[in-house]
Amino acid sequence: MPIRPDWLSKTLAGLLLGLAFALAASALFSDMAADMPLAVRGQLAMWMVPPIWLGIFSGVYFFTSGLRAWLWLGGANALAYGALAAIRLGA
Repeated sequence: MPIRPDWLSKTLAGLLLGLAFALAASALFSDMAADMPLAVRGQLAMWMVPPIWLGIFSGVYFFTSGLRAWLWLGGANALAYGALAAIRLGA
């Protein structure tokens, strides 16, 4: 099976948008678990970033094209940061 020409765009999508999504998920968790002690909440929020990021980074190659990876991950980031803004503005 030949190497697809869009592997670079998929890799960059997973690298950049995957990290952005993992950070948004961590921030959402931290905001939604505000009743948890800060020491525990901070550790959980910090340590949940690498598994989410690496999961997205490794799964990005299942997209059929680099454009689809950018669009889907961009949409997921827009939803995550929109939810984060809604939570922070509503509180």
